Amino acid sequence: MDKKTRAPRRKDGLSREVIIQAATELLDDGGESALTLRALTVHLHTGYGAIYHHVTDKNDLLAATADDIITRVLSGAATDADPRETLRRLALGLFDAIDAHPWVGAELSRQPWRPALLDFYESIGKLLDALAVPERAIFDAAGTLVNYVIGVAVQNAANARHLDGDGTERAAFLDATATRWAQLDPARYPFVHASMTKLREHDDREQFLAGVDIFLSGIAALH
Repeated sequence: MDKKTRAPRRKDGLSREVIIQAATELLDDGGESALTLRALTVHLHTGYGAIYHHVTDKNDLLAATADDIITRVLSGAATDADPRETLRRLALGLFDAIDAHPWVGAELSRQPWRPALLDFYESIGKLLDALAVPERAIFDAAGTLVNYVIGVAVQNAANARHLDGDGTERAAFLDATATRWAQLDPARYPFVHASMTKLREHDDREQFLAGVDIFLSGIAALH
């Protein structure tokens, strides 16, 4: 590249935090394939050496950006006097974060116990303790809820990757599925037939939160 057309180098200092923010922007705009060290140097107007001073490689950067998103969920969750409401907000916060950043779901699938996710698990455990879940059941309860939150959020993000952003493809997919259900034998599949309307109209976020509420009702019975 000619010196006259070369992109200007940044004059301010480069930090790991700045690199993570830039990587997040690239990932949000184009997914994992958009995050390359070359793209990052262009985005930040810097050189490879400056990037490698703060991160080891792309895998290290992906892990760091995922941790950053989860950490923001934890720090942004308002603490309520009612641990039940705090738990609901925390679970929904992670669901929304993975929905907004689908690449986080893929990263968690590869490395399910990132440090920030351990912090999430720890927060869930403390809230369940505050809800007086018996000691004999708290390990299983925490694991069940974390698996539900991560599993549904990751699956929702994976589905969103294959659909458009304005919801028209999702609506068409659900309508086509409901149409196929309508053709099934109602004597053999009575519940499926009864659920067709709900399938077409359901909201993924509301359904997720309904699952959290079912869980909370279940642990209340453990007392």
